[in-house]
Amino acid sequence: MSLSIMLQGTASDVGKSTLVAGLCRIFYQEGYRTAPFKSQNMALNSGITPDGKEMGRAQVFQAEAAGIAPDVRMNPILLKPTSDRKAQIVLMGKVASDMDAVSYHQYKPKLRETVREVYQSLAAEYDVMVLEGAGSPAEINLRDRDIVNMGMAELAQCPVILVADIDRGGVFAAIYGTLALLQEHERWRVKGVIINKFRGDGALLTSGLEQIEALTGVPVLGVMPWLDVSLEDEDGVALQRGKYRDITQRPLEIAVIQLPHISNFTDFNPLAAQPDVRVRYVTSPQQLNDADLLLLPGSKNTLGDLQWLRECGLAEALLARHQAGTPVMGICGGYQMLGATIIDEVESGLGERPGLGLLDVITRFAREKVTTQVTGVTAENLSGVLQRCGQQPVTGYEIHMGATTRGEGVQPMLRFSERVDGAVSPDGQVAGCYLHGLFDNGGFTRALLDTLRQRKGLDPWDGEVLDYAAHKIQQFDLLAQQMREHIDIARVYQIMREHKEPC
Repeated sequence: MSLSIMLQGTASDVGKSTLVAGLCRIFYQEGYRTAPFKSQNMALNSGITPDGKEMGRAQVFQAEAAGIAPDVRMNPILLKPTSDRKAQIVLMGKVASDMDAVSYHQYKPKLRETVREVYQSLAAEYDVMVLEGAGSPAEINLRDRDIVNMGMAELAQCPVILVADIDRGGVFAAIYGTLALLQEHERWRVKGVIINKFRGDGALLTSGLEQIEALTGVPVLGVMPWLDVSLEDEDGVALQRGKYRDITQRPLEIAVIQLPHISNFTDFNPLAAQPDVRVRYVTSPQQLNDADLLLLPGSKNTLGDLQWLRECGLAEALLARHQAGTPVMGICGGYQMLGATIIDEVESGLGERPGLGLLDVITRFAREKVTTQVTGVTAENLSGVLQRCGQQPVTGYEIHMGATTRGEGVQPMLRFSERVDGAVSPDGQVAGCYLHGLFDNGGFTRALLDTLRQRKGLDPWDGEVLDYAAHKIQQFDLLAQQMREHIDIARVYQIMREHKEPC
């Protein structure tokens, strides 16, 4: 039987996903076959497995940290919010239905046995399982039907480590309050606490650590410092909390419009990792000024977000910046918004609506979602901002429910073995495609950035082309190193090996 450990948090966005990735990396480095697992994930950042199944992006990068390919069993349930009250339910990698929160809560008991079977199937193939909870285990209104926190820990029969975020304040109250709200059989599972995101002198925490251990009887296994590691985030909470407000001045400024239902913003992490690029997430028209490139990201509510662009003035500002010569690119939903028309009787039910009109394409939504990994090249004879980008190899993945038809006024952007994708305007100043992971491709990205540099009168980049896959491995190793320094990993092993379920 495999060893297992589960990280649960005092709240959302305390850093569970990153620490799970770090543990996966540590166990991988020490020769253990390791897999991550999160029974239920609510996020708009998702990825595609080699066999075309959709799963949470966090479990994708955790699998990468463990040195394995993503497997949909690592995240059997994915909830993708489409509004404040409804979400698309993705079960074992395929769309099952759309539900409101109350309906899904009533539906969860039917998923319990599926989750158990999937977990046991995966655990049978690995030496170590690293599980992740969601939100907080102290959400007492959801306890009776829980399948992701203590309910999952019971199914997996594993010990729990509680993660608390000191950066947001009130860390000791969060730890104490969480443990106080757990039932006795749930508190028994919590074998340790990790305090995360600490900035400052650790000596100032000593008395607090001693007191919280005395009050709760649960040992603090370590205090993780605030880390500037370049890893993917699970969802848009990181944007809301301002994690990506980079103030460092660099030669190139790229503005990503932060849509209300932004999805897969991890597409732009490779740009942020470039040494000559500052990526800004923007929410007001004034923030588009001085950008060298405007990016429209994916969206889980394309027409709703397009309407928001118009209402807040960003659509008008984007069109004005385009008229002034700033190039514009869209990925997935952003690509659809750049077109002439969107016909949506599926996702929002709003019917036919005009797009921004910068690309001669029409998108019609369908009920069948496209989920696939793809490999190809960029088209030849590209112009404008893509003039250096022709015939570059690209790989990535597609997740979309719309089919887009090109008109005569555009040329394809990408060529795959049996089809083409995307569109580029005649002057090459507007482009869009469905390819998530486009900027992971170092040759394409550097060619694009050097064109932007040339437009500003700068010489081409004279350093190495960033290998983003290698960069991520380096970041995983850095994370693992920091966790070894600040967390009692030997105690984590002891907790896993000595865990016994009560009779």
